[in-house]
Amino acid sequence: MIEDRTIKILLLFCAVVLIFGALYLARSLIAPVTFSLFVIAIVWPIQRALQRRIPKLLAVASTILGIFVAVAVLGSLLVWGFGKVVQWFTNNTDRLQALYVRAANWLDGHGVSIADIVTQNYNVNWFVPAVKGLGGRGYSLVSFAIIAFAFTVLGLLEVDVTRKNIERLKNAKLARLLLVAGADIAANLQKYMLVRSVMSILTGIVVWSFALLAGIELATAWGVIAFVLNYIPFLGPLFATVFPTLFALVQFESWQLAIAVFACLNVIQFLIGSYFEPRMAGAALSISPFIVLLAVFFWSFLWGVAGAFIGVPIVIAFLAVCNEHDSTRWLALLLSGREREPT
Repeated sequence: MIEDRTIKILLLFCAVVLIFGALYLARSLIAPVTFSLFVIAIVWPIQRALQRRIPKLLAVASTILGIFVAVAVLGSLLVWGFGKVVQWFTNNTDRLQALYVRAANWLDGHGVSIADIVTQNYNVNWFVPAVKGLGGRGYSLVSFAIIAFAFTVLGLLEVDVTRKNIERLKNAKLARLLLVAGADIAANLQKYMLVRSVMSILTGIVVWSFALLAGIELATAWGVIAFVLNYIPFLGPLFATVFPTLFALVQFESWQLAIAVFACLNVIQFLIGSYFEPRMAGAALSISPFIVLLAVFFWSFLWGVAGAFIGVPIVIAFLAVCNEHDSTRWLALLLSGREREPT
């Protein structure tokens, strides 16, 4: 009996490893398809409402246009914010030079020479792989966008057909399970994006207000950057904290003030992410912070930036499926990070 159980556990472990290995090797296709399913779940209520008033094809076109507008607005805001930062650094190169001189003198006084380090490690051949890497990432991004767009359009056209085909399955229990699980996943993902959007707006406003009070230049730009990056769990808020800290170091030329800025921004991110967001999301989207962090890093490893964005929604979908079965409901409770109520 023990040997059979051990064999089953080993087989399950091997199956999980093979599945995730396949997801990694096929990431150029699976990642955009998963992202398109996530988008379909989010925007389907909008298309369904439009279909009641206008023809289906026009409703799909309007929904796709709305997606493009939303992505373009977020992208433009992020580019604008970082553009303002780059422009500031360009206009204040003297501050950068002074900071570099101070750092070099301090390091020289402690026996570390920046010039020697640069001379020993500089190699012009590094630029060729770097340029190739940027080109490859650009190509991957374009391919991802094209595949995701194609599957999103096709998926929005076939949602009604797929639901009707599921309803006509001979296995009524399976049909009900698929419909209920699909509806729960879609509802949870829609609530997740609503909560994430509200928290992103709140984060942007608070960061902007803090930057104004602290006297950090480009307060609006930092608020906009914090707002957009907050859509990426954990990694986004981390970058939105590090960038203003480095900027404050250059502006104030004081590492003490930079540390104070870093601490205050982390307090802001902690309060919003760990206090306000869980209370707004409620029990339906309750996920252990440990699982959130693991999901972000794990899916980032598998699928890059796309994985960082949709890692948490994948976990939400997984927990929604687990909640539909008595045998796996314990797993959803375990990963939720909530204390089980006494029975």
